[in-house]
Amino acid sequence: MCHPNTAAESAAKPAGQVGRSIRAGGSGRRQTREPVPVGEPSLQRPPRRVARVPSALLGPTMARGPGLALPASPLPLLLLLAALTGPAAAQDNCTCPTNKMTVCARDGPGGRCRCRALGSGVEVDCSTLTSKCLLLKARASAPKGGRALVRPSEHAIVDNDGLYDPDCDPDGRFKARQCNQTAVCWCVNSVGVRRTDKGDQSLRCDELVRTYHILIDLRHRAAARAFNSSELDAELRRLFRERYRLHPRFVAAVHYEQPTIQIELQQNASQMAPGDVDIADAAYYFERDVKGESLFLGRRGLDVSVRGEPLLVERTLIYYLDEKPPQFSMKRLTAGLVAVIVVVVLSLVAGVAVLVISNRRKSGKYKKVEIKELGELRNEPSL
Repeated sequence: MCHPNTAAESAAKPAGQVGRSIRAGGSGRRQTREPVPVGEPSLQRPPRRVARVPSALLGPTMARGPGLALPASPLPLLLLLAALTGPAAAQDNCTCPTNKMTVCARDGPGGRCRCRALGSGVEVDCSTLTSKCLLLKARASAPKGGRALVRPSEHAIVDNDGLYDPDCDPDGRFKARQCNQTAVCWCVNSVGVRRTDKGDQSLRCDELVRTYHILIDLRHRAAARAFNSSELDAELRRLFRERYRLHPRFVAAVHYEQPTIQIELQQNASQMAPGDVDIADAAYYFERDVKGESLFLGRRGLDVSVRGEPLLVERTLIYYLDEKPPQFSMKRLTAGLVAVIVVVVLSLVAGVAVLVISNRRKSGKYKKVEIKELGELRNEPSL
């Protein structure tokens, strides 16, 4: 039922509109609804609940009035919607930022994102670097491309570390003995580099010898001017600290003598605290970045600049020093080195033979001269 004062209130409103009034919630208060055209039946409907936007989110262009306040410009409302939907969109991004060679899915407890390394299926911690053993196994299991074979450049450097399918322990570290899924086996250090001669499956590797010192030797391309040593040192230390999560105390030194840069990483097992990145993993990530095969998601290679001058590396050599010396025999000599030794030995033998023959010839001449002189003395008349 309409309130008795409706007609009087309607007369005070502009012509052509009639205001509706209903009692709200049985109280004596009246709630005025929006104006409606004259002649529209006065219906009693429950009051609508209006969603109010906090005043702090309303810009100066927001049109205020009864009901839902709509913005004169849609930009503030779009920003509000983006703020509300942003976290949900981020949760759908199930990837591993520190290892692109993984398969990720929301199959963890409560829909948590979990990432597993290719080749091994081991779950990895994407907040830090993945171990080199799991990375090598992932690379070995990656599908081979159908590219044609090419002849290496004469300046190409052979990677002595090589790519093989390693055996990893439950923690993702190299096992002491590696066989590359074949009957040929060898012993490796904690970096996965071979430190003994190759043998059969009866070969025993009693322990995994730790690599405690890594020397990264770089040669950069010609620049307009030489880098400042202290600035280059600071930039490379920042790189290993921020990108590779390596504690600063493990970067022992940075040396620079244009165009050669040397980075020394040192880390003993007793120095490592829980959660510390291994220098072997940091060096391997750095090596892949230099070669333009970054393991980080969304990166292609090394992008380091010193005072706006990009650091472009054209050659990389990595040396590993173990806590115990390697155990190689003469079998390790390559065919080329053996050939050089054979040539040297043959040259020495030939030289000795030439000397012996020359001495014999000289001795024969001396004997002939001596006999001739004795004969002449005998033929002379005696006095």
